Amino acid sequence: MDNFLYYNPTKLIFGKGQLNALPEQVKQYGTKVLIVYGGGSIKRNGVYDNVVAKLAEINAEVFELAGVEPNPRISTVRKGVEICKQEGIDFLLAVGGGSTIDCTKAIAVGAKTDIDMWDIVTKKASATDALPFGTVLTLSATGSEMNSGSVITNWETNEKHGWGAAPYTYPKFSILDPVHTFSVPKDQTIYGIVDMMSHVLEHYFHQETNTLIQDRFCESILITVMETAPKLLEDLENYEYRETIMLAGTLALNNMLNMGFRGDWATHNLEHAVSAVHDIPHGGGLAILFPNWMKHVLDDSNVLRFKQLAERVFQVDAEGKTDREVAIEGINKLREFWNSIGAPSKLTDYDIDESTVELMAEKTVVANPAYGNFKKLTKQDSIEIFKASL
Repeated sequence: MDNFLYYNPTKLIFGKGQLNALPEQVKQYGTKVLIVYGGGSIKRNGVYDNVVAKLAEINAEVFELAGVEPNPRISTVRKGVEICKQEGIDFLLAVGGGSTIDCTKAIAVGAKTDIDMWDIVTKKASATDALPFGTVLTLSATGSEMNSGSVITNWETNEKHGWGAAPYTYPKFSILDPVHTFSVPKDQTIYGIVDMMSHVLEHYFHQETNTLIQDRFCESILITVMETAPKLLEDLENYEYRETIMLAGTLALNNMLNMGFRGDWATHNLEHAVSAVHDIPHGGGLAILFPNWMKHVLDDSNVLRFKQLAERVFQVDAEGKTDREVAIEGINKLREFWNSIGAPSKLTDYDIDESTVELMAEKTVVANPAYGNFKKLTKQDSIEIFKASL
């Protein structure tokens, strides 16, 4: 493995009733608070009222930015930045899932600069500061509650980019109560499961050696999620199942799994291109694309990594089979698992046909003509993977 420095300043406050910690955490930073949230589910399930009541305990002056999109848009970020500057906001509180948190990270940076946030997202400029922010997580999926990354969409230009600005975009704290995820509907729960598994898989496919501990970390999370997911989907308000999945989502992307190496991330690049053009659910896109990326990049030089995954995670019996046959069987078992929990398997499931393949492929190479770390891909590779995914 490579030399590494691991640093994660986010305070994780996990478990039932942990919203009680909110007043003490927020008051360290001020009392003018902007709550950022999505489509309003937190008002229907009572989380909003509970958060506001807790903020009232410190006499906080509360402002709101509602309507954050599932693929958060730069236009919404700009609205939040304007509120922060006009009202002199002290602290941002994201109440929701990864999209809300990603949007909040961009607002936090934008509030402390005169640079347009899209220039920072697209790396034309750099962040130099941010307002402090925390999160109350209501959807287990992205891991954004304990990392510095964010993904923002520009719908006007049909671009979607991942970015980050450590240490400024780490939450000061994140409150994770599994009860807050009880009301997440089945389809969103499925997308979250696919998303966190995809994060682990992105880590798993790398070129470093001697990553024995990291490999086992990744494998154990995948196995545990696969054991728990079917039971959760039959019992959406089961605390223990929600608890397991919530912790898995956080661990999948808080940089613990990839100490000493950098994973691939080409599949996320591919999915960002799809949803930048078609605005589909991120987890749905990953479910479609990941097995097809795996088959596309599989070759003699990397077959043993695929074989290891197949044997350890999917219990493929290698006896009498070639390494490639074992690898393909493992990939097929991943597809079978995602199909079994109700995830989509083809782009046509979202009415996406060949007419936009060229445009989506162009979007995959906007930032870099050769992307991916496990195996470099080009626009032509993107076209072939998208066609295989129709």
